[in-house]
Amino acid sequence: MRKIIVCAAALALPLSAGGCIRTAASVVTAPFKVAGQAADWATTSQDEADRNYGRKMRKKEAREGRERRDWEKRCRRDPENCGRYDGYVAGRDN
Repeated sequence: MRKIIVCAAALALPLSAGGCIRTAASVVTAPFKVAGQAADWATTSQDEADRNYGRKMRKKEAREGRERRDWEKRCRRDPENCGRYDGYVAGRDN
């Protein structure tokens, strides 16, 4: 009877140790997974960079459009004091 219990315990040991090994492996690899995720969060994808650049340029073009409309309105009111437009231009950073 004792041999059967010892044999059953001997067979169960590798099964329970497998769970421990998997847990230990996940504990060891966890810092690398976290570091990889942090790198993904810290960097900007090309698609995201393009989207941000497009948004920034649309805002600049809208500003230029407003300023040009204001300039044209001033020129219609007082054409003699109207020179060439020297306000904000979207592609040129001031």
